[in-house]
Amino acid sequence: MASETFIRNQGNALRRWQPVFLGATKVESFVAADTDVIAYPDSRQGRRGFLLLKLTGESRRLRSLLTRLRPAVVHAHFGGDGWLISGSAVRCGIPLVITLHGYDVTRLPDVSGPRGVRHRRNLRTAFARATLIIAVSEFIRRKAIELGADPAKVVVHHTGVPIPPTPEAAPKQWDVVFVGRFVEKKGTDDLVEALALLPELRPRALFIGTGPLEEAVRRRAAELGVDATFLGGQEPAVVARRMAGSRILAAPSKTASDGDSEGLPTTILEAASLGVPTVSTHHSGIPEAVLHGETGLLCAEGDRSALAENIRQLLTDEARCARLGQAARGHVAAHFDLDRQTRLLEELYDTAADHGLPPPRIAAPQPARRAADHAGPLSWAGAAAVARPGRFGAPPSSRRPAPFRSAPAPSR
Repeated sequence: MASETFIRNQGNALRRWQPVFLGATKVESFVAADTDVIAYPDSRQGRRGFLLLKLTGESRRLRSLLTRLRPAVVHAHFGGDGWLISGSAVRCGIPLVITLHGYDVTRLPDVSGPRGVRHRRNLRTAFARATLIIAVSEFIRRKAIELGADPAKVVVHHTGVPIPPTPEAAPKQWDVVFVGRFVEKKGTDDLVEALALLPELRPRALFIGTGPLEEAVRRRAAELGVDATFLGGQEPAVVARRMAGSRILAAPSKTASDGDSEGLPTTILEAASLGVPTVSTHHSGIPEAVLHGETGLLCAEGDRSALAENIRQLLTDEARCARLGQAARGHVAAHFDLDRQTRLLEELYDTAADHGLPPPRIAAPQPARRAADHAGPLSWAGAAAVARPGRFGAPPSSRRPAPFRSAPAPSR
């Protein structure tokens, strides 16, 4: 599963800014590219350098790469990874933009003991060094401010997804599709239990993804007699085809027992772009993308009976399901279109490069510049089960290295 496909899509959609992706380590995936710049090769010296970075936040190797690439802006995704590169950005005099996605400001800060203390301290340091902090939802913005981010620095900006041509009408192979990692916050256990509450419909369910809870979910689905097919991780093009061939997307997200929460699941936006409505929950930023009764149906987190009822309503009312799907596509096209959102992101880059806090959005034409884009969480380096481009993303500046004003996973 290419968990950070959205980061690659965002970088490749830039027009006035020219992206280069810089990563800490290389992990083969559906979205990795030969042009990615890797800071720490898979060697004894490289592993030692990466460990030193994680322990101290300092790296001569990383500073050397940034000096050579000469980016006008460094854009780091996820707060922990923002801290990892923030020290080098400060020393190189490069403005830093950090995007917060979810677990970086929900689960990790609540970890007990020295690890939690260290993460909270690192977050405060990264927030102080950043020129601009982007939150993927209003919920995540509030969390960042609670953790010490300057409210004047934090803006909500939705990443966006490509809007494909209107799909042609075709028979649906699946009733319900789930796409994501098998982790607690994704609510796959709730989904299986909810599907079991619909024996008379016996929905055909498709699960795409991998993760630590996959085997447990498979066993429970078999025990309950749920008609479930598990495809494992798939490349983005396959995921899109399977989504388009499904009647509804199920995204029953919830706050995990360790506090882990979503930001705004990209899969909801991708399904909507294909005209597929979502059944989901009142969790984190999801109500910003799923308007209850208009573009999909929502229920309380962990309410399996309500989730089953929402699935029932859409599967037994084909006209309503189609109507919500069309409305979902319209909503995403108006508010989450990748091209539009990337134009707005470029305006934020303009602001950061000029060392100001975000003003009203300005769309004045400017020459091409290069933005450093941190392509995924460094803490996941070496986790081969999760596909991603490297970590850190970095594009060289076509103008000059901008002076610094001290002030990026998922997952699907």
